[in-house]
Amino acid sequence: MKTIIKPLILAVAVVLASCSSQQSLQEYYVDNKENPNFISLDIPASILKMDEVELTEVQREAVESLKKFNLLAFKKTADNTAAYKVEKAKVKEILKDDEFVELMKINSEYGKGVIKYLGDEDAIDEVIIYGDSEDKGFALIRVLGDDMNPAHIVQLMQAIQKSEYKGEGLGDIGKFLKG
Repeated sequence: MKTIIKPLILAVAVVLASCSSQQSLQEYYVDNKENPNFISLDIPASILKMDEVELTEVQREAVESLKKFNLLAFKKTADNTAAYKVEKAKVKEILKDDEFVELMKINSEYGKGVIKYLGDEDAIDEVIIYGDSEDKGFALIRVLGDDMNPAHIVQLMQAIQKSEYKGEGLGDIGKFLKG
C-alpha cells in the first residue's frame, strides 16, 4: 500500500505545482504595481460621474453593474525596450488561458488589442481590455463588476460618451492613454 501512496502523492504535488505555475492576471497586477516601468491605478466606477447623465434603461443597467477599474500601463522608453518585450510576452501568455473568453480584437491607428472576459456569457464578472503600441507601450484594464452582460459593454461606451467625463482623476495613466 505504501508503494502506491508515495507515487500518488508525488503525482498530485506535480499537478498542483504545474497548475499554480501560471501567474494569474491579478497576481501580475500586484507584482507590478510598484515597478517604475508601470503606471498603476485603481478607480471606483463612481469616477465616471454617470448619475448626472441622462441614460436609457439599458445604459443605466450597464453602469450599475460596474464596481471598479484596475489600470496598469507599461510606458515604453528607449531605456526599457527589453523589459517591455518581456512584460508584453508575460501578459499575452496570461491572456492565452482558456478561462478568458475573447469578445473582440482591436486593430486601430493607436495599436492592437483584445477585449476578453471572465465568467458566464450572460453574467460577466470581469472584462479585460488589453492594447499595445510598439512606440508607447501597453495598457491592461480590468473592468470589475457584477453580472455584466457583453451587450452592456457597448452600452457603457455610449453612456461614457454622453457624460462630461474627460479623464479627471486618471493622472499619469490619462496622459499615457491620450498620447
